[in-house]
Amino acid sequence: MDVEMKDASATPTATAAQQQTTDSETEKILADSGVAATVSVSLHPLVIMNISEHWTRTRAQEGKPKNVYGALIGKQAGRDIEVMNSFELEYSIVEGQVVFIREYYTQKEEQFKQVFPDMDFLGWYCTGDKPGAQEVAMHKQIMQINESPLFLQMAPGGGNCTELPVYLYESVIDMIEGQARILFVKLPYTLATEEAERIGLDHVARIVSGGESSSSKTADQLTAQHSAIKMLAGRVKLILQYVKAVEKGELPHNHEIMRQIKSLSHRLPVLQSDRFNPQFLTQCNDVALMTLLGTVMKSANNLNQFVNKFSVSHQRQSGRRMRGLFL
Repeated sequence: MDVEMKDASATPTATAAQQQTTDSETEKILADSGVAATVSVSLHPLVIMNISEHWTRTRAQEGKPKNVYGALIGKQAGRDIEVMNSFELEYSIVEGQVVFIREYYTQKEEQFKQVFPDMDFLGWYCTGDKPGAQEVAMHKQIMQINESPLFLQMAPGGGNCTELPVYLYESVIDMIEGQARILFVKLPYTLATEEAERIGLDHVARIVSGGESSSSKTADQLTAQHSAIKMLAGRVKLILQYVKAVEKGELPHNHEIMRQIKSLSHRLPVLQSDRFNPQFLTQCNDVALMTLLGTVMKSANNLNQFVNKFSVSHQRQSGRRMRGLFL
């Protein structure tokens, strides 16, 4: 009986020690709060929008929330880093660990270099609540590309109403129990926007804040013009009905009203003049040309997306043999 009591008392002790070890390892993922940041980071809203779209699209396709991964690109001048854009990364699961596909990253980097030659690879991003051992292992893979990469983590649906659920980290190597380990240091960041980003954010904010009833500034302006033209057409139709009723003798002839109608008609441009038809046709041609240009751009965008999806699908099927065809 005494032996059993000793075993029973030893079991909670072992469990507590194991729990303490686990908690210690979890705490060791992040460096102490006293460790100062070595870089200054500016984050563009385009990166946040890309990550949000990536996570939302993956969730809709998979039917459940799933972590997504990608690369961060931008500019670095000394200790000042500006994260300006991002792109997705393909990966595979090997023995429960996420392994990035290096060939896909190389291909995407070459494509971005052609469009943005002044941008460099700065780090990577993923979704989740807080860094863990898996993020450390993935960070080691990224360190093979960049010795000091940034790590951005977004918590979809997390955070509060006053702060973005976006956290930036840099890595440091510290000695823990005689072993060199990678620790994450939380970085402060500032939001930096350009004119195009501000316009896009304003449009998205209107849609999110107002729901279905909201619209952009352009839609509000077009709606106001449509209402004004509709009101003008209604008033002209009413005046025309009055004149026809007076001609038929249905209404008494009022000289004051007829003089006002005649004065109003003289203010309108003469539709049968030689100046109206050329200007009207020119304006119609301009509108038709803009409509055609918009249709062509939309078709080109759809074709570009189709080619990209076809290339990704064909590359997955053929593997590395596809790369040999273009070399």
